[in-house]
Amino acid sequence: MVLSFNRWSAEGIKVTDPGLKDYISLATSVVASTGGRNAKLRFHRSKTFIVERLVGKLMVPGHKGKKHNRSSGHNTGKKVHTLKLVESAFTIIEQRTKKNPLEVFVKAIENAAPREEIISIEYGGARYPKAVECAPQRRVDVALRFFVQGTYTRCFDKKVSAEHALADEILSAFQSNANSLAIARKLEIERQADSSR
Repeated sequence: MVLSFNRWSAEGIKVTDPGLKDYISLATSVVASTGGRNAKLRFHRSKTFIVERLVGKLMVPGHKGKKHNRSSGHNTGKKVHTLKLVESAFTIIEQRTKKNPLEVFVKAIENAAPREEIISIEYGGARYPKAVECAPQRRVDVALRFFVQGTYTRCFDKKVSAEHALADEILSAFQSNANSLAIARKLEIERQADSSR
């Protein structure tokens, strides 16, 4: 049995959301770095270990309005630094909850993944918002992006370390607490979608 970071097992962890079951991969690897081995496959991201997808998102933070306005100096291009950041955050989660951090992380993704979003439709020269269902692959991507944005917002220009910020973000999402940027954004998006039906 392969342990993630040579410490945590994914055995027995179940994705309870039926829509996300096929899109959150728990095929653990010691080092969450496949080097793009699955890139030729269709839906290759859903075959990639979920922790590796988080690491990839953490390496390109701050995409808000096409500006990198939150970087906090951790996106150096060195994947080893990001892997250490995630391992430290998982250690903090394990200490606080006494649970497997992979299990906590998967539940946090399920809680933070938005079910609906808004698109803009142009009709007769005017633009109207329209609510649409969010594709399962996109739900996971959006949840991970919100985790990263929440993490770098918490630690940018503050005394909070990136490890603690990431752990706080994941734990808040795990508890469905609106302190998590991911949960707050999900609720906001779904509320907007509900009003524009």
